Order: sequence, then C-alpha cells, then structure tokens
Amino acid sequence: MIDLEAVRAQTPGCHRGVFLDSAGSSLPPVRVLDEVVNHLRREAEVGGYRAAEERLDDLEAGYAVLASVLDCHPDEVAFTDSATRSWLAVFDAIPLAAGDRILCTEAEYAGNAIPLLRRAEEVGAVVEAIPSDAMGAVDVAALRSLLDERVRLVSLVHVPTNGGLVNPVAPVVEAAHEVGALVMLDACQSVGQVQVTGLGADIITGTGRKWLRGPRGTGFLVVRRPVLESLHPRQVDLHSGTWVGPDRYELRDDARVFELWESNIADRLGLVAAFQYALDLGIDAIAAAVADRGEHLRRGLAELPGVTVHDLGSQRCGLVTFSVSGVPAAEVRDRLREKGVTVTVSGVTSTRYDMTRRGLDEIVRASPHYFVSPAQLDEAVAAVAELA
Repeated sequence: MIDLEAVRAQTPGCHRGVFLDSAGSSLPPVRVLDEVVNHLRREAEVGGYRAAEERLDDLEAGYAVLASVLDCHPDEVAFTDSATRSWLAVFDAIPLAAGDRILCTEAEYAGNAIPLLRRAEEVGAVVEAIPSDAMGAVDVAALRSLLDERVRLVSLVHVPTNGGLVNPVAPVVEAAHEVGALVMLDACQSVGQVQVTGLGADIITGTGRKWLRGPRGTGFLVVRRPVLESLHPRQVDLHSGTWVGPDRYELRDDARVFELWESNIADRLGLVAAFQYALDLGIDAIAAAVADRGEHLRRGLAELPGVTVHDLGSQRCGLVTFSVSGVPAAEVRDRLREKGVTVTVSGVTSTRYDMTRRGLDEIVRASPHYFVSPAQLDEAVAAVAELA
C-alpha cells in the first residue's frame, strides 16, 4: 500500500492545487529532482565529461534497474531522449517491402500512425486498423482473422492517450507470433502505472515524463535479443558501433545499438532514479493506488448532470476522460486551471481511428497519480460541477 502522506511530502508540486496531468508530464519526486540538479551542478564544476566519468558505475547499473521493471535483460535496454525517438529508431530498423501489411489498433496514437502511413506509402506496404471489441479494447478474434504471412508488424498501444482502457497484450503477441509478425508495444502511458511483466512483446517503447515521474527529454527502448538480429538500425554513430578499419565498422550486438553518443547525463540519471523510486514503492502498489484514484474520479464525474465520462475497457487505469455538455474541452481545461485543477485536452487528431469511431472531436483528460489525495479528487469533481 502506498503511504500517501510520505509520497506527498516527497512531491512539493502536489501542494500547489489538484494536479491531474500525469498522463502528460507528471510531478517529479524530490529524489529525481535532486539527482538531475546535483549532476548539472557537478557539470558546472568539473565539466560534462568528467562529471559523467564519475557516474559511470551508476549509469551502467541503470540498465538493470530499467530491466527489472520492463521484464527483460539489461542488454535488451536502450536509453533515448523520448518515447518518440525510441519508437521511430526501432520502427525505421524493421525491414519492410511492397505487399507487406502492418496492423495497428484503433487506439493508435498519431505520433505512431503518421510514420506508419508514411513508410507504408514509401515501400508499398499497407496499414490496417484492427477493430475494437464491445468494450473498446483490441478485438483479438478480429486480429486473428486479419493475420496472414504478409503481416510483418503489429503496433499495439497498451494504454491510449485518450482513455483509461488497458489493451490486452499477451494474446495479441501470441496471435502475431503464430504468423511470424513482430509486436511493438507503445507503453508510453502504461509504464509507471500498470505492470508490464509477462507480456512477451518483441519491442517496448516509453517515456520518463509521464507515470514514471522522471524528467522530460527521457525515453527508453526494449528490444528482445532474438528480434535484434532481424533489425537494421540506420541511425548509428560511434556509440552504436566501432570504426575498426579504414573501410570497416562493427555495430553493437545489443539494444544499445539504438543509442547515440551524445545524451543528457543528468536527465538519464534522473530517469534511473525515477525507475528506482517506482521499484521502491512497488509496481503492484502503484498500480492499485492509481486504479483506485481513477475509479474514484470516474464515479464522481459520472454522477454530475451534464457530464459524460468516455472511458472504455473492462480493465481501466488512472487515465480519465470526460466532457461537459455545452462547454468546449479547452474552456473546461482553462476554467479548471483558474480553480487550481490541472487537466488537459485530447483531440481527434491524436487518436483519429478511435475518436472518429465514437463520434468525438475532443475530450477533457484527467490523470490522477498516487500522490493525489481522495479529498483533492472530490475538490476536482466539485470544480467540474460548477462548470456543468
């Protein structure tokens, strides 16, 4: 169980109103903040190279820290500067040709959909959306009916940006592997609030700034060793490989082939600290607390006249979406901010398949983390009630 008072004491920002935007960029705990700031100060004292050398052991140990959360081996982990960078780097390395098929869910995020469509256009492949089931999650039976030997990749969003459902992963992976397809799991909205163990995805991408409560400008990538051999990374440098002769080079044989030489060491140390903080609290305890906050908020909002909660799925998490009748989502966001409640807006261009299917143009998104108290959630509901 999460000690609410302890985590609130370690989160200075949570006392400045009701923060409901951990699905956007969460509030870091003091431990993460200190790690980043202290390293920046050390760089100012001795320079970036020496400061990094002093932390080589900690940086190396970070791979094992991430691996313990991401259910993989340390040599299957790479650090990047964002979830987008992780996703693009590995997607670009997947061989695709004319006639190949790429399947994605209706919860696909625009940041993935655009490069999927662009590359398919370039090579003559096609992108197809897997229908959702009655609860809004990916329909595994429909997936199986779409699979054949031409499917090279299944792009699966674990938790969408516009709702609280949690997509099933293991049955999707099982089905895709039967035809030899890879599964790329976008865990941007899941790592840090739900468990990602035992899922079996070939590739996992994510960010530090959301539910992990790490710094902005941090991301991570998992590439399973059996998959790595079939990939062809194109964005490589002297960290990804070694110049062994005038006309010869050798690339790394682990996931770090997707890393580049230059990186923000302070932020990387902060990301490792954020992962370790989550481990110390316990991923199961975090998942239970966040799910509880999400349901608390949904119940309160659903009772308000003129307010519609839009979350789907039989399994739901801490991401809550709603709308207020007659009040544009951006206006709801701005008026709640005036009352000290931080939420954001998700529009149709972010998740076009799903939003179009449901006839939605925009929704308000609230995402309470475990450091938000029940009393604060009630305060947020009361603020929405005034708008409704």
